[in-house]
Amino acid sequence: MSDEPERKLTPEAERALAEAEARRKAAAASTLPAEVGGRVGPEPTRFGDWERGGIASDF
Repeated sequence: MSDEPERKLTPEAERALAEAEARRKAAAASTLPAEVGGRVGPEPTRFGDWERGGIASDF
């Protein structure tokens, strides 16, 4: 344990933390519908490129 006193957060920092927590809860609550006939595995366009078989092609 540290001997330093606990630092008090500024109101701005507390508000930012509360907003971030609200965004995380909203993101967790939103679910995407299941894709019909889609490919298995991670999203192929997750880096802005189309990836197939380890080969990426840029649009």
